[in-house]
This record gives sequence, structure tokens and C-alpha cells, in this order.
Amino acid sequence: MKAKKVNELMIPLSDYATVSEDASLVDAIKALKAAQSDTKYHHKHRAVLAFDKNQNIVGKLGFRDILKALEPKYRQFEHARDTNSIGLSRFGFNMEFLTSLVDKLELWDESMEELVKNASRLTVKDVMYTPSEGEYVPQDAPVAEAVHQVILGCHQSLLVLDGDVVVGILRLADLFDQVSELVN
Repeated sequence: MKAKKVNELMIPLSDYATVSEDASLVDAIKALKAAQSDTKYHHKHRAVLAFDKNQNIVGKLGFRDILKALEPKYRQFEHARDTNSIGLSRFGFNMEFLTSLVDKLELWDESMEELVKNASRLTVKDVMYTPSEGEYVPQDAPVAEAVHQVILGCHQSLLVLDGDVVVGILRLADLFDQVSELVN
């Protein structure tokens, strides 16, 4: 039996929500909402991809990135824009400690409406996540290789390459669907 390739499971870039990295955060949210209303795919999109002036995909902007953009003080927890770092709770900090950070750092001390208003001035480039080298997979790679990358890298998706060009996205949910189809 021939092993499935990544390009058989990926969502082509033409079917995925994209915006310019220079677009506003508001435009990105609208693009993501519009993509979620599309019923072509079993799972709703959880991110929008950002392209540069040369139409190359240079970033992702997901739910977490959008929510994090509302409170600029969250950037204090990042290391050199390493948004792929593991959350503090995974280091064994309990909820009491994490909740105390909200108070001590005065996180979310403005109304949700005010935070959204301020964040709406941001561009996609200001808040997008730049994928690391381990988040790209060749379109002709076996699905098993993609699963390996997703699991060991703790990724929600991988960008699919044809040479050096992103041609699609392979999501964790689509990999799970493939597995669930094989379970009898």
C-alpha cells in the first residue's frame, strides 16, 4: 500500500484565509471570521496566514495571537519574539500564582472594549507568529513525517512547501481525521 503524501491531506493556500502582513489586525480578524463561515472543510480555520509584498507566506495569526495582542504587557513573557515558547503553567506554576501575575502586572486593567480599540491600531506584522524551520514540510513528504513534526514540535499546523514556496497548510485536525478514518 502506497503511503499517503502531505499534499493529499493539506488545504491548498488558495482555500485558506490570507492577509498582507501590512493589513490591520481588524482586517485579519475579518478574514478569519469569513473563512470560518466557509463550509467546504470539515474543520473551521483557526488561523490566517500573512504574506509579504512578494506574496510569500511569512507568518501566522491564530486565535491565541489575536487575544495576546489585546494586552501589550504579555510581551514581557516572550523571549525575543519567541511566541512558540511553552506557557508558564507547563513549568509547574499553579493557577494561584498565574492569577496573581494578572494583578501584579496590571494585566487586563482596561475594559475589553478599550483593549480591542487599542489593538485595532496594530498591523498583522506587529502580532503575527513567524514559523520556525520545523514548521515547514515538503508537499511530497509522507504523512508519517508530518505527524512526527507536529507531535515533537507541539504544532497545530505545518506550512506545506513546493520547493521554497508555501502551497498549503496541514492542520493537526486533518491529520486526526486521517487516523480516525482508518480506525474501524
